[in-house]
Amino acid sequence: MAEPLLQVAGLSAGYGEAVVLNGVSFDLEEGKTLALLGRNGTGKTTLMDTLAGATRQHAGTIRLGGVALHKLPSHQRAGAGIGWVPQERNIFKSLTVHENLTAVARPGRWSPQEAYEMFPRLAERKGNLGTQLSGGEQQMLAVARALVLNPRLLLLDEPLEGLAPIIVEELLKAIRRITREEGLAAIIVEQHPQAILAISDSAMVLDRGTVVHRGTAQQMREDPALLDRLLGVAR
Repeated sequence: MAEPLLQVAGLSAGYGEAVVLNGVSFDLEEGKTLALLGRNGTGKTTLMDTLAGATRQHAGTIRLGGVALHKLPSHQRAGAGIGWVPQERNIFKSLTVHENLTAVARPGRWSPQEAYEMFPRLAERKGNLGTQLSGGEQQMLAVARALVLNPRLLLLDEPLEGLAPIIVEELLKAIRRITREEGLAAIIVEQHPQAILAISDSAMVLDRGTVVHRGTAQQMREDPALLDRLLGVAR
């Protein structure tokens, strides 16, 4: 049987001396999507930041396609196959949309042109600076930038946060296409579990920096009592 794409074992990490994650272990298969859930402040963003290399790791291992990610600095993790869309989006605001994409593009399935087809709004704003985009357009650009790196694993940290409903619909449709139709593996952090469980294979819940539940996304979606117990949110 093939090795999982992502293997995380005994991961402890945080910021400076503060340990936020404790003993986190999980695998993710090639082409599968994991919904990462939990109340605010339970370590979800810290886990994403740690996979991307932006925290201090105290213990454990992270392997992506057999490569020991935990030994690589953050700037080398994109080359190893990580496409990261942090909450802050991290686009180059002083560059145009097109420059943002061409500056980071690597050869592979996703080119800037493919990104424009995925997000027609960006094609219309090709010559606009990052500062001239709405929040929703900046988020689309952040996702497109991660895509043109042609990653093996896409990390999306609250991609729908604070966006207008019409933009949320567009982004969900794009994420569904990237993960379901194109088969790109992804981990998605989201405060609104139902939206993301519908397009995920599995779900994992963090509480106080440890994994307290792991199961199928369908099981969680169909069991409001379980969601309520773990997250304090009903349907």
